[in-house]
Amino acid sequence: MSAALLAAASLMSPVAQAQEEEKVLNVYNWSDYIAEDTIKNFEKETGIKVRYDNFDNNEIVHAKLVAGKTGYDIVVPSSYWAKLQADGGLLRKIDKSQIPNYKNLDPEVQAQLAKLDPGNEFFVNWLWGFTTVGINVDKVKAALGGMPMPENAWDLLFKPEYISKLKSCGVSMLDSATEVVPAALHYLGKPPYTKSIGDFAAVPALLKAIRPSVTLFSSSGYINDLANGSICLALGFSGDINIARQRAIDGKTGQKIEALIPKTGGIIFMDVMVIPADAPRPGNAHKFINYILRPEVHANLSNKVFYANPNKEAKKFVKPEVANNPSVFLSDADMKKMAAPDSINNDIRRQMTRIYTSFKTGL
Repeated sequence: MSAALLAAASLMSPVAQAQEEEKVLNVYNWSDYIAEDTIKNFEKETGIKVRYDNFDNNEIVHAKLVAGKTGYDIVVPSSYWAKLQADGGLLRKIDKSQIPNYKNLDPEVQAQLAKLDPGNEFFVNWLWGFTTVGINVDKVKAALGGMPMPENAWDLLFKPEYISKLKSCGVSMLDSATEVVPAALHYLGKPPYTKSIGDFAAVPALLKAIRPSVTLFSSSGYINDLANGSICLALGFSGDINIARQRAIDGKTGQKIEALIPKTGGIIFMDVMVIPADAPRPGNAHKFINYILRPEVHANLSNKVFYANPNKEAKKFVKPEVANNPSVFLSDADMKKMAAPDSINNDIRRQMTRIYTSFKTGL
């Protein structure tokens, strides 16, 4: 292409550039995090062919974005990781003029995200939920024997006298430093995303004490393991635990699964759609974001995967049994207990990784 043509191309409007893009979109998202017809309907409506890949922790996504040239047009990290990525120049700003449905976003969710993304320039919320404890109700009660359920659900995981009894029916932990260590910090009464290295002092001993009772590390497979009764306790994501509950009901497995809301609250996460700085088809990415923000589409995500959506127009399309589930759409009282997402710098992330690696390996 001549220099004159290159200059002309650079002056094209975003809409014109989008029209020139090939009809392809590459999406990288968490596993078990979309409705069956979301992609199919988008492809049918737009003629854009979607390649949809899955990951199960933020660390994998971050490593790919840092390496560059992923080929992905849309990625869905958690907001506190997206903050690192935006600050590192790894993301493209959202062009809100290409997203008419942006107006559907809940101002309260937008305000929360703006704490990590000032001006809401880089992030668009996909869904949100919280990290908590999920249990197989009957198996946990049987394993505890005469011990009553603790007042604080986190004790099931972090108190040796409880978790040691549950080892026999299976205990799973998320396989991610930035999920396990914040949960431990929260249990110890520290900010989950603390900026102070000193706050980590008691975490290694807490995790070392429970390590003999952890039987599995999993960030996605634990859903089926809960549903079929292979495990009875999981540190997991609220929606995943509710997916397991629904699979047990649909499969008539007889397992009663419950996502608990601890007395001291869980840890809120907000997963966000972002566009990598080197995304090959940003115009198609904007079309996809606009499609997701359609109220019926966003509602269908919540209906399928049991996470709250940030779409103020979508609630009327959410099934009553989902809308009324207190572990999907939290009450105001439960919301106040929750720890909000926050940013972590690289030094804190490395500290979390060191602690988690020692915990997982038993060293």
